[in-house]
Amino acid sequence: MATNRRTFIKSVTAVGSAIGLAGVPRLALGQEAESEPVWTPKPVGKAHVPLNILILGGTGFTGPEQVEYAIARGHRVTLFNRNKTRPGAFKGKVAEELVGDLNNDTSALQGKKFDVVIDNPTTAPAWVRNAAKHLAGNVKHYIFVSTTSTYSDQSIIGLNENSPTVVLREGIDPYSVDPQVIGGNYGGLKVLAEKEVQKQYPGIWTVIRPCLIVGPLDRTDRFTWWPARIDKGGEVLAPDKPDDPCQFIDSRDLAEWTVRVAEAREFGLYNAIGPTHPMTVSEMLYGVKAGTTAGARFTWVPWDFLQEQKVRPWRDMTVWQPPYGRTAGYQRRDSRKSIAKGLTFRPLAVTAKDTLDWHKTRPEQEQLATLNGEINGIGLKREAEVLAAWHAKVKAGQ
Repeated sequence: MATNRRTFIKSVTAVGSAIGLAGVPRLALGQEAESEPVWTPKPVGKAHVPLNILILGGTGFTGPEQVEYAIARGHRVTLFNRNKTRPGAFKGKVAEELVGDLNNDTSALQGKKFDVVIDNPTTAPAWVRNAAKHLAGNVKHYIFVSTTSTYSDQSIIGLNENSPTVVLREGIDPYSVDPQVIGGNYGGLKVLAEKEVQKQYPGIWTVIRPCLIVGPLDRTDRFTWWPARIDKGGEVLAPDKPDDPCQFIDSRDLAEWTVRVAEAREFGLYNAIGPTHPMTVSEMLYGVKAGTTAGARFTWVPWDFLQEQKVRPWRDMTVWQPPYGRTAGYQRRDSRKSIAKGLTFRPLAVTAKDTLDWHKTRPEQEQLATLNGEINGIGLKREAEVLAAWHAKVKAGQ
């Protein structure tokens, strides 16, 4: 039986307080889940009104999905980027490919007019201002893809679009800082970039704040590590408690909704966070496992012990953040406003399988780097060390 995220959410049950079983889905215990049709993506129909869309970037992670979806919807797409990532990937598909740099050369935008601009790569407000020299007054709608890292207090559960945002540290000029070396200023710079968008395009702006973006083409390994590791099988280190919350959004869901926002001319500020209903870490991990045949086994290790072992949330235990203290709300943000405006989500099973399938097409060296935790993820050797230390502690306590 095919299993998607909705099936897992329906089939999750608490199995008492027995160690390692709390929050484990019934499928993992050999019980049947409710039957439902296999999820099938809807055919992409043509938009009622074709748009002339400029996509800034467009060749990295989310951008290619925007390009493909916009073209499938019948829109005319122009790209503006440095022509360094996948050059020529859309040759013959897009109307025009403009070469330049938002940081220092936007001359290729001079004299151009567009219905919509989708700004994916901008980090610093200077990039918005540089592009606006040519685009302000020549576009009808400007969509800026920001981040939930703009929120200043991640301890708040239910962060929404009205929650307080980060203030850039004193002594930093946001218009001269090198956006390639942003250090701990990412959230503050994004906030100021949002404000610059609102200043340059009054009344015709949309700001989208996605959470962790996952799916095929994600070379950050912040989600990819889990499918890759679980597909290898064996004992897998799992963080803290099975019922800890987690949130993420498939890049394709974000990309497609961004295009639909353009079509509907939805203005304003929106969180873009999935899934629709709360998901736990155990649901995520068992959902990933359901798409593999490797027989992975999860060992849940408490946060205090992970801290002792210097295992870092987000970096080593990817996707996960401790649902306590200053990160209590990190994985419990509010996306109801965007869902009401048509944001939808693929089942976890689809995201996990597609991500793993893509990962297996990467060069062997990249695949090994993922398992070794060279970008994100704990790495096989360190994982084994932590598991051994945990088992020794448990044994000593018996």
